[in-house]
Amino acid sequence: MSSATQQGRIGTAVESNGVNPVPDAERRGRPSGLFAVWFAWNISILGISYGIFVFSLGLNVWQTIIAGTIGYLASSALVGILAVGGPRTGLPTLTQTRFAFGIKGNRIPAFFAYLSNMGWKVTIITLASTTGAKLFAELWPSAFADTDGSSATFTIVLWFVLVLAVTMTVSVLGHELIMKLEVWISWVTGIMTVAFLGFVVPQIRWTHLGDTPAGGPLVFVGGIVMAMTLVGLGFLNYGGDFARYLPRNTPARGVIGWTTAGLSLPVVTLLVIGALLVGGDPKLGAATASDPIGALTALLPMWFFVPFSIVIVISLVSAAITGMYSSGLALMAVGVPLRRSVTTMINAIIIAAGAFYLLFISTSFLATFQSFLSLIAVMMGTMGGIQLVDFIRQRRAGWNTDMANPRGHGGRDGRWTAIVSLIIGTVVGLGLVTSADPNLGDITGFLLTESGRTGVFASSGLGIVIAMVLGAALYGILTFGLRLDPRPDYSLVAAGDAARGEGRPQSPAPDAADSPAADSTEH
Repeated sequence: MSSATQQGRIGTAVESNGVNPVPDAERRGRPSGLFAVWFAWNISILGISYGIFVFSLGLNVWQTIIAGTIGYLASSALVGILAVGGPRTGLPTLTQTRFAFGIKGNRIPAFFAYLSNMGWKVTIITLASTTGAKLFAELWPSAFADTDGSSATFTIVLWFVLVLAVTMTVSVLGHELIMKLEVWISWVTGIMTVAFLGFVVPQIRWTHLGDTPAGGPLVFVGGIVMAMTLVGLGFLNYGGDFARYLPRNTPARGVIGWTTAGLSLPVVTLLVIGALLVGGDPKLGAATASDPIGALTALLPMWFFVPFSIVIVISLVSAAITGMYSSGLALMAVGVPLRRSVTTMINAIIIAAGAFYLLFISTSFLATFQSFLSLIAVMMGTMGGIQLVDFIRQRRAGWNTDMANPRGHGGRDGRWTAIVSLIIGTVVGLGLVTSADPNLGDITGFLLTESGRTGVFASSGLGIVIAMVLGAALYGILTFGLRLDPRPDYSLVAAGDAARGEGRPQSPAPDAADSPAADSTEH
């Protein structure tokens, strides 16, 4: 057996497929394999913090649980639906969106999807680094802690470099290794999280759960929207990336069901615990706003704090790996003429800059995190809505991957119907949401009055839903109502074939390439 074959079997060979359709010969697996990817990504103590964040909007415990569950399930189902495009075309999600936007027009949503991806990676890798640094500060305070007992700056930097190096290495190796690792990480993090719950559930102050008054209808809707931004809407541009290796005829219900289950099961469970904890102890909410993981691990005895901190780091790194993998594909979808290994290096530099802001400039983790979620969810939600509508068109066209090609080879440079719908939906959405981070506040809320910017409507995040519905509706009207849906453009292929006396091929052969040439002429 050759070395290359051995590497392929254990998943340590660098993945060759970039933004090209995965050839049928390389398709493998069952949709149930998607469960581990999404479960490992979301089975983290951070899910308890998410429940506390939803509660902090002004809901009581039971409203938090109901609103959060609705938001998680709805947004996770959207990810699952978009993931169906993966096996049907073999393309990453942000390449498949070229069907709707055109190869050049797609650079707009792909770039903002890339920013979304980077924002999440900054958050996750920063939290993994501070968790590891806190572990060292607790175990060896004389070497790794400041005089007040907090983690020394150099300790955080040390862990940041370590976490980033591991994340980059695995994400460059690619899909097969990631899929195998996520299964083991799911088991380890799942078992340890259950053990963690055994420590914190007895600390729930059950007699105080009814102390917090209920929020109004708009606040409840705001809880649903915030839950959607915390989980599903941030993953809309990822779904197909991990489903594209499935066989072409994989049932849609399997892709949707396993994706939805893997995403929602851990976060709904942890949401309930977070709501119960903060409902009985409101001070925990304030502590979590500044240190979402440290505030919760402080509830643990030292003998369990040590192994659990290690597992937290592993689970966060797991999420960072899958996100880093997708971010490399996002850069290639934008049209950056670089190999995926090089784009991963670019990502590392951007993450370092973002982590510096989050650690040393931002005055509130929660304020910055909520602001980031709102800004990105407006664009990603609108893009996802348009893509969902475009699935009707793609299915009618037989999921023809030629439509992701350049102009004249089956695709188009741009489709103004999708681009205009995206711009209008995004602008309206940004004008209807607000930012808790003052450095990001100048680009939001411009369609609201002064009183409206501080009112319930703005804080509810309804602008995100309005943007999504508006973009999808406008695109549907232009595409199907006004029939502005041109056929695939084969003009250059036909001209070339005519010169050679050949007929037009039905579908170009896919290049399993990660190179600039393959990206510019991908099939």
